[in-house]
Amino acid sequence: MKQKESWICSDCSNSALKWSGSCFVCKSWNTMERFTETGEKHQKYLHVKSAAVQINDVKSSECERVITNICEIDRLVGGGFVEGSIALVAGDPGIGKSTLMMMLGDSFCKIGKCVLYVCAEESVEQMSMRAKRIGVSGDNLYLLSETLFENIQEQIDKLKPDVLIIDSIQIVYKGDVSSLPGSVSQVKEIAMECMRIAKHQGIITFLVGHVTKTGDIAGPRILEHIVDTVLDFEGDPDHGYRILRANKNRFGSTDEVAMFLMKQNGLEEVPNPSEIFLQERAKGVTGSAIMPTIEGSRCILVEVQALVAASAFPTCARRCSGIDQNRLSLLLAVLEKRTDYHFNNFDVFVSIAGGMRIREPAVDLAVIVAIASSLCNKSIDSSIVVFGEVGLGGEIRSVPRVENRIREAIHMGFTKCILPKRNLLEKKQKIEMVGIDKIDEVIDYLFR
Repeated sequence: MKQKESWICSDCSNSALKWSGSCFVCKSWNTMERFTETGEKHQKYLHVKSAAVQINDVKSSECERVITNICEIDRLVGGGFVEGSIALVAGDPGIGKSTLMMMLGDSFCKIGKCVLYVCAEESVEQMSMRAKRIGVSGDNLYLLSETLFENIQEQIDKLKPDVLIIDSIQIVYKGDVSSLPGSVSQVKEIAMECMRIAKHQGIITFLVGHVTKTGDIAGPRILEHIVDTVLDFEGDPDHGYRILRANKNRFGSTDEVAMFLMKQNGLEEVPNPSEIFLQERAKGVTGSAIMPTIEGSRCILVEVQALVAASAFPTCARRCSGIDQNRLSLLLAVLEKRTDYHFNNFDVFVSIAGGMRIREPAVDLAVIVAIASSLCNKSIDSSIVVFGEVGLGGEIRSVPRVENRIREAIHMGFTKCILPKRNLLEKKQKIEMVGIDKIDEVIDYLFR
């Protein structure tokens, strides 16, 4: 059978007939990889033809979910994992993906499920040492150190597990695919085979994936399309806090997050993140502001820290951790334009304490207040919380779910809240609310 050769981009899966230095679609460099296929290769994917069915004639039934008894994860995925679903778990090296999968596998064993853990990157002895360290000792947890998928499939047919964990998909390869492990063709084929096994046998499947230096999931983009759930495991390696975020979920919401604390004996659930993030807060320090951020269905109080220092170099530094770098530059430009503050001779550093990363624009006002506090060398009252989106005109724009933010601030003992004037609640609260329209009003209220 004649072989067909093409070149596929590892970032966007664009196909080309010949190699080029950069992809014509996503413009990424050195991402084109050789892909060879034969005409008889895809015969195994053929199945009986299906007939079209009218939507009203379809008998819909609630998918049976398996509860892991790990409250944070069950809430994240919408009440448990659906049988036959396939999930992709990705994160930076050393963030704790294998520890999370081992803990999850032990939870499934405790409810009577048979778990096959394929540790392609480690030996069985290494995985056993980790299991003993975090207290995992399930009788139905089987370890398999294998990289050839044909051998993995034999063990699946032999054990018939309820849960399959492959750690990681970039290491596993198929013998009939003429490319290296981790290539576009290998990852695509392995993902397709895992999807077929999961759907036909009703196995809950987890695929652990690597990430690139830019933070994106390594391999073809089709990998994220094939799976039912994409879970991003993130956190600052210098802190013990870990956040599991659902970027895609066919069986639930993508707004939820699960929070854990990495300890010597594994991951520990964090039921009250606000208390954890504020327990080391130093009161009366300049450049600090408290902001209630929304993560999924919960509100978390975080500390925004800023440091403005005189620069010894012609080019001033602008560094941030936990917020977008471009957003920081925009807020500094607005602050200079709409107030009499100038930062052309100052280095500016902004950080979210505890390693938290905030994506919502409601953090804008807290960042500006923290920067102004550090520049003026005046601290903010420790009983104040601040939130609001800042526009290019210096206006304070409204943000959603104000009631949740106010409720969490009251619960944590704060007595005053600075928020957009359009978000002022008509109903009286157990907290003083100060409505603001412009950023210069915030500066005058707090520092002048």
